[in-house]
Amino acid sequence: MSSGDTDRDDTTVYKVVVNHEEQYSIWPDFKEIPLGWKSVGKSGLKSECLEYINEVWTDMRPLSLRKWMDAAAERRVQQQPPPPKAEKSGKFQKDDLVTRLCKGKHPVEISLRSEKTARALKERIDLGHVYIKFTETRGGTELGVRLDRDALDLSQADFEGQVGAVRLEGELRLNYIKVRCFADIDLRTLKGEGHLARV
Repeated sequence: MSSGDTDRDDTTVYKVVVNHEEQYSIWPDFKEIPLGWKSVGKSGLKSECLEYINEVWTDMRPLSLRKWMDAAAERRVQQQPPPPKAEKSGKFQKDDLVTRLCKGKHPVEISLRSEKTARALKERIDLGHVYIKFTETRGGTELGVRLDRDALDLSQADFEGQVGAVRLEGELRLNYIKVRCFADIDLRTLKGEGHLARV
């Protein structure tokens, strides 16, 4: 006979008991509860009591171990050094970059992945998206700008002759802040001046 059959044939009434460590077990209802254990007020067939234990005993760690681990975790939190100012004020640093690029004009250049020519720039303009790099920030800040076709000024540009200048304008998000980018670019060098404005 399998243990499952034995459980089904067992008509003994059990009670659910718990000890000081909040560990659960079952005990025959007709027997005296052992020292160190107490009834939780639930009784029934073996399967009912075990089902109850499965529902309420979700953390198998003894109470003393749980308390010790919680205290250790609390000590670790208290002993952690405060975050460096750079991390603490990360939001302000991000805002500082935007604020800095919104003030005055800054050296910029067009970033082109392959051929760095005025003709390649014209292809990017036709696609409606260019990369403009502010070269004097730490490591350079390269921005992908979605161009505003109505605001572009290409009247002074000779893309084939690679002379003249273009005025580029479009929007993007820098550090989650929506900004508008303005850049005046010399087609001979693909460099110029630019700045941002908050939208």
